[in-house]
Amino acid sequence: MASNETPHWFKSSYSDNGGDCIEVAVSLVASHGVVPVRDSKNPAGPALNVPTDAFTSFVTGIKAGAFTN
Repeated sequence: MASNETPHWFKSSYSDNGGDCIEVAVSLVASHGVVPVRDSKNPAGPALNVPTDAFTSFVTGIKAGAFTN
């Protein structure tokens, strides 16, 4: 990956810093069509590249309350 395609990771502003967080890098959506997701406790570990449409559907489901107990 070229240096201008380096993921720019961030956590949600809703994260309470309790350690159970993920980070996403939306900086690769335009160039690669994916949203990388990683465990914030292990930034050197693997990242899961989620296709943009799947990530959008997931976030929409969360906002709609589809994943509540």
